[in-house]
Amino acid sequence: MQTGNQDTPFNKEFNKRLKRRYNAERRFKRLGLLAIFIALGFLAFLLSTVISNGYSAFRQTFIQLDIFFEKSYFPNEDLARADYQTIIKSTLREQFPEVTSRQDKQLLYSLVSNGAAFKLMNMVVKNPKLINTRQLVWVPANDDIDMLMKDKIDMSQPESDRRIKDKVFSWVETLASNGRITMKFNTTFFTSGDSREPELAGILGAAKGSFYTLLITLLLSFPIGVAAAIYLEEFAPDNRASAFIEVNINNLAAVPSIIFGLLGLAIFINFWGIPRSTPLVGGLVLTLMTLPTIIIASRASLKSVPPSIREAALGIGASKIQTVFHHVLPLAMPGMLTGTIIGMAQALGETAPLLMIGMVAFIVDIPGSITDPSAVLPVQIYLWADSPERAFTEKTSAAILVLLAFLVVMNAAAVLLRKKFEIKW
Repeated sequence: MQTGNQDTPFNKEFNKRLKRRYNAERRFKRLGLLAIFIALGFLAFLLSTVISNGYSAFRQTFIQLDIFFEKSYFPNEDLARADYQTIIKSTLREQFPEVTSRQDKQLLYSLVSNGAAFKLMNMVVKNPKLINTRQLVWVPANDDIDMLMKDKIDMSQPESDRRIKDKVFSWVETLASNGRITMKFNTTFFTSGDSREPELAGILGAAKGSFYTLLITLLLSFPIGVAAAIYLEEFAPDNRASAFIEVNINNLAAVPSIIFGLLGLAIFINFWGIPRSTPLVGGLVLTLMTLPTIIIASRASLKSVPPSIREAALGIGASKIQTVFHHVLPLAMPGMLTGTIIGMAQALGETAPLLMIGMVAFIVDIPGSITDPSAVLPVQIYLWADSPERAFTEKTSAAILVLLAFLVVMNAAAVLLRKKFEIKW
C-alpha cells in the first residue's frame, strides 16, 4: 500500500525534484556548449588575426630597372667585387632625371632594396656576357615601398607622421603608371635566411635549424623512451626503486620547459663544451624534455595490449624477451608512434629552453649540419616579433602560419597512424 510520504512518480515533491534535476542537466549542457563556442571564437579570432596580418608576406614588391652593365664598372676579373650599388644608383638617376638635389637622390635610392645589388652580382657572375649590355631587371623594392603597395601605410596622414614622403609617393605612382612596379610571389621568404632588411629575410635557415634539431631529438628520444617504457612495464620488479622512477618520470612531464634549458646550459654547454646555438645542443635539450612524454605514452600503449597475448606466447614456449619483442611491441607500436609524434610537435613549438642555450642569436647563414649555428622557427618568430619595422610584423605572422602548418601536419599524421594501425580488442 502506498504511503503519503513515499516518493513516487505520482508524488508532487518527487516530480518537483526530478524537474529541478532535469533543469540542472540542461543548464550544464548549455554551459558546456557555451564554453565550446567561446573557445572556438577565441581560436577563430586568433587565426583570423594571424592570417590577415601574415598572408601579404607571401607576396613581394619588385621594381623594373633598365640597367646598362657598363664595362667601366668591372675594372678587374673578380666580377663579384664590382660596384653594383653604383650601377643601380646610376639607373635610377637615368629613370628620374628631374631628381638633382642630394637629399632627393638619397630618397630616390631608397626605392630599391639593398638586396638588388646581390641580384645583379649573381646575374653577372652566372653570365659574364651581360657586361656592356642593357637588360630589364626586376629587383626587390625597399620594405617601405612594399608596405605602401600592400596598403599598410596611410597616406592620408601628415607627411611628417609617415615614412613615405610625398616625393617618394609620386615616384612610385610614376613607376606604377609605366608598368615598372608589380607584386610577385615572395620566393625569398622560403629560400633565404634571416636578414636585417625585412624584404630580404626568410625562414629557410630557421626551418633547416628546426629540422636538424628535431632529427637529433627523434633519433635520441624515440629509442631511449621506448626502451625505458619496455623495461619499466615488462621487466622492472615491483619495488620502491621502480615506483620512485615512475613517480619522477610523471613529475618530469610537468616540469617547465625552461628548466630543461637551464639543465642543458649547465651540462651540455658548460660541462661538455658543446658549441652554443647549434642544432646538436638544441636536440639534446629537447630530448630531455620529450622523453617523459614518450615514456608515458609508450607505457600506456604496452598496458593496452591484453594479457592474453602475453599468456598465449608464454604458453607455447616463447621466452619473456620473445614475448615482448615479437608479440607485445608490434601491437603497441602504433600508440608509441603517436605519442612520439605528439612529443615532436611539442618540441617543434618550444622556445624557452632554446633561448637558454643561445639559439636566440642573429644568424644569417643557412646551417649545413647539426654543428652549424642556427635558429629555429619559434625563436625566429620571437626575434621578428621584437623588431620595430612594420614589414617584420607581417613576416612574424607568416612564419606563425608556416609553424602552425607543420604542427597540423604532425598532429594529423599522429591521428592517421592511430586510425590505421589501432587494433580494437
